[in-house]
Amino acid sequence: MKRALLLVDIQNDYFTGGAMQLVGMEAAAGKASSLLQFFRDRSEPVVHVRHLSKRAGATFFIPGTPGAEIHPAVEPLAGEPVVTKVFPNSFRGTNLQDLLKKEDVGRLVICGAMSHMCIDATARAAFDLGFACTVVEDACATRNLAFKGETVPAWAVHGAFMAALQGIYAEVVSKGDLQI
Repeated sequence: MKRALLLVDIQNDYFTGGAMQLVGMEAAAGKASSLLQFFRDRSEPVVHVRHLSKRAGATFFIPGTPGAEIHPAVEPLAGEPVVTKVFPNSFRGTNLQDLLKKEDVGRLVICGAMSHMCIDATARAAFDLGFACTVVEDACATRNLAFKGETVPAWAVHGAFMAALQGIYAEVVSKGDLQI
C-alpha cells in the first residue's frame, strides 16, 4: 500500500509572533520538516494542506496575509500539491481525496496543527474514507483551551485528542517510532 505525508496547516500564524500562536509549534515544525525530507528523499508523495479563513470575524489565516502562508520549515517544492481548505477537515470541499486516489495512496502519515481541531477532523475523515492513518504526535501542536472557566493546558488537550484517535482512527506514534 502506497503512503503519503500530509502536512496540515503548518502556517506562519501558528508560530511565535503569529496571530494564533500554538504551544510547541516550532518543535513540531522541526519534526514535520524532518519527515518531509525523509519522504522527499524516498520520492514518496507529499501533500501540503493550508487553511484560509473565509468566515466573518476570522482573526488568523486571513487570505493574502503573511500569516496564512505555509511556514518556511515545510515550504512546498515545485510540483508538490498544496490543497487549500476552509474547514477543519482537510477533505471537506477539497480535491484531497481525488489527489490521493490518483496517486494510489492507501496510508496517510499526518502531522501539523491543531491537534484538537484540524488534525483530529482530518484523521477521522481519512479513516471514514478508507485510509489507514498514522498521526505523528510530536510533529503536531495545539494551544491551551478553556472549559467551564478552567484552562486546559495544551499538553492535556494534545494528549486527550491523541488518546481519542489512537486505536480506532489512527496509529499514533512519535517521530522516532514511525515505522519506516
